[in-house]
Amino acid sequence: MKRLFLTLLLTGAATSPAFAHLDPVEHGSFAAGFSHPLTGADHLLAMIAVGLWASLIGGRALWAVPAAFVAAMTAGFLAALGGFGLPFVEPAIAASVVVIGLLALVALQVPAAVGMVIVGFFAVFHGYAHGLELGGASGLAFMAGFVAATALLHGAGVALGLGIGAIAGGRAGRLAARIAGGLTALGGLWLVAGA
Repeated sequence: MKRLFLTLLLTGAATSPAFAHLDPVEHGSFAAGFSHPLTGADHLLAMIAVGLWASLIGGRALWAVPAAFVAAMTAGFLAALGGFGLPFVEPAIAASVVVIGLLALVALQVPAAVGMVIVGFFAVFHGYAHGLELGGASGLAFMAGFVAATALLHGAGVALGLGIGAIAGGRAGRLAARIAGGLTALGGLWLVAGA
């Protein structure tokens, strides 16, 4: 059973989502917003890493850390629409994958509020990038789409962390979840090297 789960996990991680990346400027729709985080490896890895780290912190952080990411991402999106300047957007997004993956790898135990601030910082850049991609199209439906997709990806990360823990059990499960965080960080480094 454990081998089957590992095989499915590795197969899923190696495949790309089968979503068309709709042009936000042309569509500005819920579907365009929903597809955006699912089709970019940087967004996909960061969102799952947030949920994974939250599952390793546990307690209130299980829902508060992902919720802080969504709230700060929305603020970043609105800042982009408002024309506010934000430097280093792409480097900060790439760093978010590496840093949050590393936080999961070491299973850094922090109070939920600290975790919320850490992921919130990076989330502003993710949201800002969404706003830049939107251009002049209507933002409300697009925003609702990427918020929904982000929440689902955070949920997938939490489920992955808790699921690995339940299947492998105890220390082995926690170690496996931490390794998944390390793989996320390596994915982030690969993205940085390819840029």
